[in-house]
Amino acid sequence: MTKTGYVNEALLSLIFPRRCPVCDKPVKPYGELICDECRQTVRYVSDPVCCKCGKQLYDDAAEYCDDCKRITHFYIRGMALFDYKSVSDSVYRFKYKGRREYAKWYGKEMCDRLGNKMIALKPDALIPVPIHSSKLKVRGYNQASLIAHELSDRLGIPVYDDVVYRIKKTTPLKDHTPSERNYILRGAFKLGRNDVKLKSIMIIDDIYTTGATVDSVAKLLTAGGADRIYYAALSIGKGI
Repeated sequence: MTKTGYVNEALLSLIFPRRCPVCDKPVKPYGELICDECRQTVRYVSDPVCCKCGKQLYDDAAEYCDDCKRITHFYIRGMALFDYKSVSDSVYRFKYKGRREYAKWYGKEMCDRLGNKMIALKPDALIPVPIHSSKLKVRGYNQASLIAHELSDRLGIPVYDDVVYRIKKTTPLKDHTPSERNYILRGAFKLGRNDVKLKSIMIIDDIYTTGATVDSVAKLLTAGGADRIYYAALSIGKGI
């Protein structure tokens, strides 16, 4: 960012103070990305985690979560930052209430806690899960893309927003079974190019539950020529 850009950002922050991604009040102390007290209220995913999707496990002897024991995924491995329940209100405001400023803190936390793991997988690109054009028109941004660009700025991995498009407007998946989710997502995505020349890809999303959405994108990318597909999500919740 140029010197002028920093000045303009500082002036804007005085007029429109940055809001905390947890409590949504102006951040205290000023200049931080999150209130000091609010840092203690979020729950990070920690070991032990599922060897496939990265979901929190509560049995040290277990290797896979219940979802991954019965579902065949189209990605190699995944990881996530937060337990979804602890940040559900924050993610809701981020997606539906225009709080795109949260992306800066989300990206920083993902970089600090997952960045080394992501770099070790040597992805050629970050590909955010796309949203339908009608939602993009109303919302004004794709939340997964905002996170991906924050990660890109910190990790130096390029973002490609034009590789996968969402062509089918789908209903929310949270209340559906895994088989219903797969049916709803059938034909929901298409490639923006016939030949995906990226061999190693990290899919970026805001929420992971059973993995139906990530799998749909991963399957499409694999068919297009990608060899290794991984994913990283801001938050991860309990599947079905």
